[in-house]
Amino acid sequence: MITKLLIANRGEIACRIMRTARAMGVATVAVYSDADAKALHVRSADEAVHIGPSPAAESYLVGAKIIAAAKQTGADAIHPGYGFLSENADFAQAVLDAGLIWVGPKPSSIRAMGLKDAAKQLMRAAGVPVTPGYDGSDQSVERLTKEAGAIGYPVLIKAVAGGGGKGMRKVDAPEDFVAALESCRREAKASFGNDEVLLEKWITSPRHIEVQVFGDSHGNVVHLFERDCSLQRRHQKVIEEAPAPGMDEATREAICAAAVRAAKAVDYEGAGTIEFIADASEGLRADRIFFMEMNTRLQVEHPVTEEITGVDLVEWQLRVASGEPIPLKQEDLKINGHAIEARLYAEDPAKGFLPSTGRLEWLDLNQDHLDLWPDAKIRIETGVEQGDTVSPFYDPMIAKLVAHGSTREIAIENLASLTRLTEIWPVRSNAPFLGNALEHDDFYDAKLTTSFIQDNEDALIPKMEPADAHWEMAARLYLDGVDDTEREGMGTGLRLNAPSRETVVLYHGSESKLIDRKSFKRDNAVLHYVTGETVAIFDEGLYFEFRKDIRGSGAASAADGAIIAPMPGKVIAVDVAEGQTVTAGQRLMVLEAMKMEHALAAPFDGVVEGLAVSAGGQVQVEAVLCRVVPASE
Repeated sequence: MITKLLIANRGEIACRIMRTARAMGVATVAVYSDADAKALHVRSADEAVHIGPSPAAESYLVGAKIIAAAKQTGADAIHPGYGFLSENADFAQAVLDAGLIWVGPKPSSIRAMGLKDAAKQLMRAAGVPVTPGYDGSDQSVERLTKEAGAIGYPVLIKAVAGGGGKGMRKVDAPEDFVAALESCRREAKASFGNDEVLLEKWITSPRHIEVQVFGDSHGNVVHLFERDCSLQRRHQKVIEEAPAPGMDEATREAICAAAVRAAKAVDYEGAGTIEFIADASEGLRADRIFFMEMNTRLQVEHPVTEEITGVDLVEWQLRVASGEPIPLKQEDLKINGHAIEARLYAEDPAKGFLPSTGRLEWLDLNQDHLDLWPDAKIRIETGVEQGDTVSPFYDPMIAKLVAHGSTREIAIENLASLTRLTEIWPVRSNAPFLGNALEHDDFYDAKLTTSFIQDNEDALIPKMEPADAHWEMAARLYLDGVDDTEREGMGTGLRLNAPSRETVVLYHGSESKLIDRKSFKRDNAVLHYVTGETVAIFDEGLYFEFRKDIRGSGAASAADGAIIAPMPGKVIAVDVAEGQTVTAGQRLMVLEAMKMEHALAAPFDGVVEGLAVSAGGQVQVEAVLCRVVPASE
């Protein structure tokens, strides 16, 4: 058995792996960058090794540094988590060549599933159903155009080396194909260094169904049933559940058997996921579910599978990597109840889901205050605590919120309630967005497709204007000088010490109100948090921040042509120069943070003045980057 495990990752997955390792008596080693020096996964490990600067390309993605850290600490195994180097066959081989145990599949298995075209051909030979399309070697525009016409529009262009939604384009009509192909190839080349593509028939009512598989070095492969991951935004999963709603036993047996065949075709060891796309226009049917790709690692959404099977997949990974057989046979695995996971991110849905970074001055997920059903439970996986900082360098996940119950309805209701109780400040989160999605009638009725969020986005985006009750609670705190000790665990707020009086002028953003004590109602029970001269009112997963003064009055605003950084990040492109004439909508510069690019454009025709940044520079949120001044001024 492994005795000391180095986790080549960070955040919640590193903490998750450490929890199981500790329970098994396995010592743990964390690695960390400059930005993560005080991170929770570092504090949780038995040992920690610094591996470089904050950018992942200089730390978490440098395999030689990670292997050196394992040697330095005497670790005998490396677990890659997910993301970063988890599906890098060369890194897996380097770990093995260094005499260490690789907690993952063999490098040859990773390579076999690494390119989408080769994987589809391999699956077709193994009798696994694949989406109708073209994955041939002739990559000429003429051949691809001809094949798209033969498939029938709409078609999907996909980069063979793609992932995370990059290098994908839906094409609805023949006249749009060549332009979409060129765009897809450019993105694929920039992202993966490979501009080859394949074509697939566009599924009109798509659901994303995936099967958890597990193999060992003794030739055993089992499945742990399926998950539905249809709720996605820009091809990134948002809410996942197991088992898939509407899945009958015959279809489950067929798709899970196909997944086992897929894993056996590449001699698979460890945890993996076979991803399928289902045409759900007539419900889930075995003859309308097609192989998409295999993820040769542990998935973000693995907790829902653990909740319905009672299996600790990380424990299985460590045992199988140590040479043991899979602990259970297929006939021993059963589905118990239903589990749903929501990904809680530091992002602002009301501002186009821009990342929201900074210190978590207040973080309370309030799971202990949730009135659970008797046969339900809540599980939270996180890599941060109150006082930690959400960095612009990595994925902005705060936590994974998981609910399990005897029925899907119970799991939905408990998870939705948890999102409504969430209190995070001053970092914004998608908690109210998640709650709105979980409580949407179509989600509750399992009317799911991968376009669910896109189709319902207006209804899902939370309204950010405070209600009268929020203004009243803030005014009550200011007028009475109440400190924040009304609830257990909320005593860290600072007393305002305001003198008792009858009226107060409050500001929320640019809006102000004069509030009179006589207008107070007695039924106000909105939660609150106080610090200095700021009051944050929590309600339904949102917060509303009030002050007694105009914060930053006289500062720049977009209305006067100021181009303001919407998030902290790196300037990756500056397209204009000082004094240059620009037109409304013209791109001025591009910021990058948390794997996301954000283009800043001219609000109207004018001239660039006060250009304060250059490519490669770092900027803070709300920094004035330049101004566009009307040409007549």
